[in-house]
Amino acid sequence: MKKIEAVIKPFKLDEVREALSEIGITGLTVTEVKGFGRQKGHTELYRGAEYVVDFLPKIKIALVVADHLVDACLEAIIKSSRTGKIGDGKIFVTSVEQVIRIRTGETGEDAV
Repeated sequence: MKKIEAVIKPFKLDEVREALSEIGITGLTVTEVKGFGRQKGHTELYRGAEYVVDFLPKIKIALVVADHLVDACLEAIIKSSRTGKIGDGKIFVTSVEQVIRIRTGETGEDAV
């Protein structure tokens, strides 16, 4: 099993969720986060004063999938979140040792 974490632009969340649903992903966790990469923030004008915004709002999606679904998930996330502009985000894939569903006690892929 693999854990996929994707940091994307907030307005792309619905598209990514729909793309993952289409390939059979039934659950994911979404967190509102802030950060920066090569964008290094930007400046905004508010009531005539200029403010530096160092951390930009992003969405972090986390899901655990069976090994055979990883490539399909990555493709769905990339296609649905890409704008072609700086700040599109990143995807991280890590191995998962064990998963346990608390309610039923199921383990492994049955718990995903």
